[in-house]
Amino acid sequence: MADEADALSQFGISKEETDKLVSEVIRFLLFKSHQNSGCPIKREDLTQIVTKNYRQRNLAASVINEAKTKLSSVFGYDLKELQRSRTCSNAQTRLPQSQSNADSKSYVLVSQLPIEVFRKHVVEETTSPMTGFTFAVLAVVQLAGGKIPEETLWHHLRRMGLHESDEHNPVFGSNKQALETLVQQRFLHKEKVSGPEGNTLFYDLAERALDAQVSERVKDYISQVMEKRTFATSSLWMLIMLRRFDYKLG
Repeated sequence: MADEADALSQFGISKEETDKLVSEVIRFLLFKSHQNSGCPIKREDLTQIVTKNYRQRNLAASVINEAKTKLSSVFGYDLKELQRSRTCSNAQTRLPQSQSNADSKSYVLVSQLPIEVFRKHVVEETTSPMTGFTFAVLAVVQLAGGKIPEETLWHHLRRMGLHESDEHNPVFGSNKQALETLVQQRFLHKEKVSGPEGNTLFYDLAERALDAQVSERVKDYISQVMEKRTFATSSLWMLIMLRRFDYKLG
């Protein structure tokens, strides 16, 4: 932490001012992460907190680094940086999506608590089903080779009792919106690919799903499901998904 403090001292503003900036960035991160259900927070939004009143070059980066250190030491959160950088090998056949307008950095907060402590003291009844849904969807996509057509994905979800037309699911509300949330949280990426039979929407694993820790937990999830021979028994798989999987998501 001393290194970050020393780095901030070079910008010619008081310690009180720098502490205030760091606190504002931390407050914004905590509030936005809770408000947006863990969706990534744009680096641009954090930078604007600093640059609205200060113009020193690299000040924003130093403030964010100091905020990252304090989030870890005081709040027990790891501020993970995500960077969308997608290369289109068949760019001429792909239609741009709003989520791919620019390669931009963003952040998510991930608890540093040991998994046993996290399960006991953090996991809530209301969030466990969505976590289970996330693992189930990521498992289907991973088993498909990391990329799957929308219709094929919904085919598997329907076998679990989740229909794309259901807007009143007692757990998720709109099933389509639950899937879209995984795109917003950057577990999935979606894109349209044009072919001889028209446009097909594909889902593939995005940055957070490709994180080593999350990927290992998905593989563990798949192993447990396969061991119980429940992949083809959709109702039992759904029960496992909703009640048992309370892993931390990266």
